[in-house]
Amino acid sequence: MKIQLFQFEITEANFKKNKVKISTLIEKNYTDADVIVIPEMWNNGYALPQLSQKADNNLQQSLPFIQKLAQKYNTNIIAGSVSNKKAQAIYNTSFAVSKDTSLINVTDKIHLVPMLDEHHYLESGENVPNTFYINNIKSSQIICYDLRYPEIARASVREGAEILFVVAQWTTKKLHHWRTLLQARAIENNCFVVACNSIGQVHHANHKGNTYAGHSMIIHPSGQILIEADASETVLELDIQPEDVTSQRTAIPTLDDIY
Repeated sequence: MKIQLFQFEITEANFKKNKVKISTLIEKNYTDADVIVIPEMWNNGYALPQLSQKADNNLQQSLPFIQKLAQKYNTNIIAGSVSNKKAQAIYNTSFAVSKDTSLINVTDKIHLVPMLDEHHYLESGENVPNTFYINNIKSSQIICYDLRYPEIARASVREGAEILFVVAQWTTKKLHHWRTLLQARAIENNCFVVACNSIGQVHHANHKGNTYAGHSMIIHPSGQILIEADASETVLELDIQPEDVTSQRTAIPTLDDIY
């Protein structure tokens, strides 16, 4: 299964510009990948005070855009996440679209980042576990800060997930946490971890001078980092062998004792 990760800088509060960015990157770099992955909050970034005016409404803007890309390129898309209004509250909503344009998963960020005051602007999600099939492989989506909570990933793995897609806007100051936690989720769950982060300046008042770390990566079920970006705009591409999950779970059958 060929995967492409699109790592780029998200422009805050500018949905139109971010759509053009994503469309241009895919047009220039797409190479018949089975799955495309884009980062967290790609529609408006962390323009939290502006989300009451800027957030999508039940994916009415974001979903058709992604569906058109999926149809045009005949590919599945792990559509990062977007700021999204539902029932008068705003959520950080991740979703996935299949190559036939079907909406195959929707999940909301569960744990909100206190250091960014997310809880003042966003509502917590509750849909755990979240699993779906992509290319006949059972998968799951995790949003940024939820990576710090191993039970989030484990809930989906208990439901059979073999790939964990992680979308994020993770900062440079905690880059060592990002790399370590991603490897830990792969090792403890004997699964692939496919992680797509953003780059660029952080404008939130609590993190002035910080940057988004990049370092998108794909990790083998053994915990080995198979491919990793730096902190620049880039597209990662890798063919993974889903059967490696079965091999790893057979070699080290830790999951058998928790089912």
